[in-house]
This record gives sequence, structure tokens and C-alpha cells, in this order.
Amino acid sequence: MKISAQMSLWGSLAFTLVCLYVAWSGFSSIDASMDPQAQADGRGFAWFWLFLGGVGAAAGLASWWMMRSDPDGDD
Repeated sequence: MKISAQMSLWGSLAFTLVCLYVAWSGFSSIDASMDPQAQADGRGFAWFWLFLGGVGAAAGLASWWMMRSDPDGDD
């Protein structure tokens, strides 16, 4: 199965937005009254999803770059 660069771009954008929302939700749910271990676990969860959002953004940028520099010259 082949996935076009444009389809990959939109899929990466959707993936990135979902990951960034989950990371934002994770960071915003950390409460000062929680025990330190739970706070550390929550931060680790949120940082992991932020990392996944970065990976999705990088994949989207790579797809955009492939669309912009088409070697065949097909527009």
C-alpha cells in the first residue's frame, strides 16, 4: 500500500494535534497537592506525548518537503 506525501502530511498533522492535546492535558492535570511520585509520573507521561508530537511534526515537515521538492517535476 502506497501513501502519498499529501496524505502523510495530513495524517501527521492530525497525529501531532492529538499528541499535543494529550500532552497539554497531562501537564494541566498535575496538581500541587499530589504526592511527588504522582507528579513525576504525570510529567513523564506528558513529556512522552510531547515527544510523540515532535515526531509527528517532523514527519509532517518531511512530507511537506517531499511535496515541495518533487524530483519528477509533476505538479
